[in-house]
Amino acid sequence: MSGQDPSRIGDDLGLGLTVPDIGPVDASGRRRVHPITPVVQGVSILPFAVFLAFVSGGGILSRLGLGAFAGAVVLILLIVGVVIAFGYLRWRILTYWFDGDGDLRVDSGVLTRKERRLQLSRLQAVDVSQPFFARLFSMAELRVEVAGSGDSRVKLQYLTLAQARALRNEVLARSAGIHEDAGEAPEDLLAKVPARDLAVSLLLRTRTVTLLLLSAGFLTITVMTEGWGGLILAVVTGGVPILIVVSEFLRYYGFAVSEAPDGLRTRFGLLRTETRTVPPGRVQSIELVEPLLWRHWSWVRVRVNIAGVGSDDNNNGKTETLITPVAPRGEAIALVHRLLPGLDFDALEWRSAPRRCRRRSPIQWRRIAVAWDAVVLATRRGRITRRLAVIPHARTQSVRVTQGPWERALDLASLHVDTTPGPVSVTAPHLDASAAWHVAQEQADRAHRGRGSDTSTHWAAH
Repeated sequence: MSGQDPSRIGDDLGLGLTVPDIGPVDASGRRRVHPITPVVQGVSILPFAVFLAFVSGGGILSRLGLGAFAGAVVLILLIVGVVIAFGYLRWRILTYWFDGDGDLRVDSGVLTRKERRLQLSRLQAVDVSQPFFARLFSMAELRVEVAGSGDSRVKLQYLTLAQARALRNEVLARSAGIHEDAGEAPEDLLAKVPARDLAVSLLLRTRTVTLLLLSAGFLTITVMTEGWGGLILAVVTGGVPILIVVSEFLRYYGFAVSEAPDGLRTRFGLLRTETRTVPPGRVQSIELVEPLLWRHWSWVRVRVNIAGVGSDDNNNGKTETLITPVAPRGEAIALVHRLLPGLDFDALEWRSAPRRCRRRSPIQWRRIAVAWDAVVLATRRGRITRRLAVIPHARTQSVRVTQGPWERALDLASLHVDTTPGPVSVTAPHLDASAAWHVAQEQADRAHRGRGSDTSTHWAAH
């Protein structure tokens, strides 16, 4: 294949794909990530190296005759140099290519060689993200995840942004069995979150307000018992909720939702930008979250569980996949309808928890209810923070009924509809016990019928 136009490499596999800017391809059809990758990885470690050098490492070299500052600088350079050298070895070994079946192969590993095959017919997600230091070099990483356990996810670090997007389009095209040009899919902007609304919503979330009130109480007690000298610790503790708000603001800044042939596409991030695609065929459940102080503006947050995207290395096992971090209710409902066409929240007939439930849950008992129609089952709960969860019958994996000692004394039980891991929990607590068992049995039957007739595996272009 040497001497050929790399944008036509896909033709050699008989797929007829046209992928622009895929980077260099060797004679066997294998590709590499960008040669600048080791430098980006070395620069990314710089904050940690600076912290380590000036906190402890500088003193080690200063005892060898170097000044503290000079020793710290030397240690920083050593750490960064080692990371770049190791990154270079990884870069030399890491290759990726598409095999004759159209699946993605990745060969990697320095000490332990590893070759992985990702079956693209089971593709769950393919995302492009730009960590802060990668953005300085106009680089991006591509994450590909397929259904399965173990090594079902690969990260390709780093590609130019154009290469990452082109490879993303190629992966999506191959997964859909498209044998034609796979250029950037067109998209229509549906909604964008203003920075002001995002900041205000994060400050007025129930969790943030609760932490701020606790911090204020802690501050008052500290001043009364320890005097003004205890303010240092109190100020540090009180800054935790603000740090949480700032962190999420930076993460979801500029959040935009667009419609594309392959699903709803979200883009967000200030320091680290991410592009995610939410295919409706992979959506397992949806939840609308409405904190108390958001109701003045009728704001809601929309979260989803997506098959294969239930865990994340940096988020303790749960990834909060959002359709929007905050939006007016009407706009949020319109986005939900893009994922579940035909869903009518107003047409659902809710079966509420019995009145005796107030002895078990005195605050939220009036809100607890369950409903269903021919396509979905829905639950609602929460008084301070309202939660409305929806799951298509075909996405139900199991149904459980639990009953604690207090519930048993009141003849109550809780209904749980299980799906893939994620932030959304479809639960109706403290229902009448016989009603909960009846709904559970019917939902199991509806799930069986739904799986038999489910054909929604790909996004239907509008």
